[in-house]
Amino acid sequence: MKVIKVRHYKVGYEIRTERLTEDESGVPGGMVMKKAYTPDGHYIGKSRWAYRLIVKRGIKPERREPADRICSIGFCAREQKWYGWSHRAIFGFGVGDVVKEGDCTASSGWTEEYLSEHPEEDLSLPVGFEAIALDDARRMAVAFADSVS
Repeated sequence: MKVIKVRHYKVGYEIRTERLTEDESGVPGGMVMKKAYTPDGHYIGKSRWAYRLIVKRGIKPERREPADRICSIGFCAREQKWYGWSHRAIFGFGVGDVVKEGDCTASSGWTEEYLSEHPEEDLSLPVGFEAIALDDARRMAVAFADSVS
């Protein structure tokens, strides 16, 4: 990808217009895409998605873990909620929320076979887990984002 243009927005994100320079076979491409990033350079998604998250909902996107390249959780100060999302779903969690049977937060997005070999990848929370503080709500957002990704 080659960055053609960068537009910074005061609300806390930037839109990069990028040109695909070549495909897997090395053939130069002409596809132009607009992608949204945090001021630190972490990928949010398409420009429309960033607008909905940040401007419309008031969510400040961030990465689940420092090693992640993509923002899939964020905090909304106005609502005092942590949100988790993927391209398929978005949901907010606040103090007092409880994990119930069947919730996305109660199950991992991984298969049982995979989890038996990689138990550290299971970010799901037990049924009955309650968000006592905002840190707990953040854990719920992380579990949700992991489950729906």
